[in-house]
Amino acid sequence: MALPQRAFFTLHETASRWGCTIADIGGWATEGKLDIVTGIPVVTCDAEKVSGKITISPMDMLPLFRRSGTGPTVIKLQRIKPEHSDDWCYVTEPADGVEVSIADLLITGHDLQRFEDEYDLLRRIGGGTGALSPYDWEGMYVALLKHVHEHGIPATQAELIAILQDWFADTADNADMPDESTIRRRLRPFWRALRSEK
Repeated sequence: MALPQRAFFTLHETASRWGCTIADIGGWATEGKLDIVTGIPVVTCDAEKVSGKITISPMDMLPLFRRSGTGPTVIKLQRIKPEHSDDWCYVTEPADGVEVSIADLLITGHDLQRFEDEYDLLRRIGGGTGALSPYDWEGMYVALLKHVHEHGIPATQAELIAILQDWFADTADNADMPDESTIRRRLRPFWRALRSEK
């Protein structure tokens, strides 16, 4: 059985994965293309206690996103957005804000997947035609064609991914197999073509 999709990616992992800089990710977050989150201990926002997962505004932490790399690695935030809230709140205790490290800034797996699908990042992540991979992608493509030929196109992309996960589980030489998000990225152009999506 395949592991579930990863819950979080650090900004450093994401920048390496996408071939961009942390400053680029901060800019996209500022434009509302994705959210940057982190976790904090209990703080007070007026009369409300807030802890756990929060969303941050990169513009509130601008020195952390310097392209030159000369900025600090830790900053104190006074404005945060609690999980399941659409509104920003202001930290009143501690009075100087809550400390946040750039190493603890994250992108959720769901947000990362949505961004990659929206901007078709398959080719960049795949590393080009010469990149080595531990997974049998050619075999998966054969299994994909065989399934569509024999059974038609599944109703949903999730159903097709499950079929291909089963194929990997049955044919992999060891327990190492790609996770759902990796298969989805490889499958995305084929799914679009099969469903005649633009």
